[in-house]
Amino acid sequence: GRANVGGSKLRALGLSCIHVFGMASTYAALGVFAAASGHIFGSLASNPWTLLIVGNIFALFALWMLDVFPVPSLHGPALSGLTKMGGYAGIFAAGIAAALVAGPCTTPVLGALLTYTAVAGNVAFGALLFVFSLGLGTLLLAVGAFSGCLAALPRSGQWMLWVKKALGLLMLAAAEYCIFRAGSFFL
Repeated sequence: GRANVGGSKLRALGLSCIHVFGMASTYAALGVFAAASGHIFGSLASNPWTLLIVGNIFALFALWMLDVFPVPSLHGPALSGLTKMGGYAGIFAAGIAAALVAGPCTTPVLGALLTYTAVAGNVAFGALLFVFSLGLGTLLLAVGAFSGCLAALPRSGQWMLWVKKALGLLMLAAAEYCIFRAGSFFL
């Protein structure tokens, strides 16, 4: 957002492309890793302990979204280098970070694609996840191209807290589903 203050629409679109390319590179690397590791990745994804860990992580984040406990601020020496990076490298790194953070949101589709890639064992299928992530980044490209229209979006307020709580409940349901699936393996 700060990288194009006072810049042109073409520059905003270019910066958005760099950000999406960072996301796409991350997903392509995951796909190539899944294809190269083959059966190991598939067995890890279907392991009940993995489901249990993911379910507990979802529950932790859901409780945070429901304001059960505060999450500490993410400021400090570990992140100061990334936030001060700036320029094209910083935008690319932010794209990589966004792909890792958005992973839980894309888990159903991404998990299916990675499992298929692992079973096929074809590295070219892994690289196709690059195309998948370009589809995910289409909205970001549109925002970059039409960033001047962002002023028309609704202002933050009480409605955002209700949305946060609703999403927290959905995430809690996802956590329960993962934990239930993990428990069904032990029965």
